[in-house]
Amino acid sequence: MTFAVRVRRALGTHWYAWTMVAPVVLVIGVIIGYPLVRGVFLSLTDANEANVERNIGVNHLPATYKFTGLDNYKAVLSDGVFWDRLGWTVLWTVGCVSLTFLTGLALANMLNRTLRGRTFYRLALILPWAIPAFISVFTWRMLYNEKNGILNKLLAGGGIDAVPWLNDPTWAKLSVITVNVWLGVPFMLVALLGGLQSIPGELYEAAEMDGAGPWQRFRNITVPGLRAVSSTVILLSTIWTFNMFPVIFLLTRGGPGDATEILVTYAYRLSFLDSPRNFSESAAWGVLILVLLSVVAVVYRRALRKQGEVW
Repeated sequence: MTFAVRVRRALGTHWYAWTMVAPVVLVIGVIIGYPLVRGVFLSLTDANEANVERNIGVNHLPATYKFTGLDNYKAVLSDGVFWDRLGWTVLWTVGCVSLTFLTGLALANMLNRTLRGRTFYRLALILPWAIPAFISVFTWRMLYNEKNGILNKLLAGGGIDAVPWLNDPTWAKLSVITVNVWLGVPFMLVALLGGLQSIPGELYEAAEMDGAGPWQRFRNITVPGLRAVSSTVILLSTIWTFNMFPVIFLLTRGGPGDATEILVTYAYRLSFLDSPRNFSESAAWGVLILVLLSVVAVVYRRALRKQGEVW
């Protein structure tokens, strides 16, 4: 049976399903597919601000950039800037995801119990998720203000010198991680709380009757019961954090200096801030980011399959 025959048979048998899916596929193709193909193409050229197609007044200047093959990738991978940014991006991602997961797990366990005011606590902890990210970041930026921020005023009240939250490389890294964890905990909390509520209560009752302590119940019932949910939210959180542009850019703009610059903010800098704007190199950074995340997702999925978790 030829490929064309198989396609016609599939379309004829499942025409209604294909009709329902077609608009979604079309939208995804326009929003994601075209920019992706365009980005890959630009990464293989020497396109920059001076040689792309543009209009100056009534004059139309055609594009004059040339195909250069893999030169941009060679230049990026041979530059220490890429590896420095990659090192901090990995540290930033691991730190944020670990703290977010552990905090969300602890809060989910507390809110899964019967306690007075549980609904209020749930709403309060989900609140950061309901606020637009840029508003939350600007609020934290005000709190971190070295001269007039609330945090330093509280420290001054205790006789402690002001902390340069966003002006010292080490403090700036800790500050951006704190903000990202604060923004990410609600998602982790909701997902893990749903996972906890899906674990049958009879398992805990039987374990308690057998003399299992809190730690034993957590290790032997809670952790295995949350494995499917945890694997998914950790992967999603890793991808989101790796590309978390708003927190870094709005809070520190990659500073002080380049201390908090991650891969995605540097790619943005090349294309929109530096002069002349280097579209081809920025596109190469973007493609490399996509490749890195794809490799992480494939390796992570294979590790889960070896453990019997298939999704």
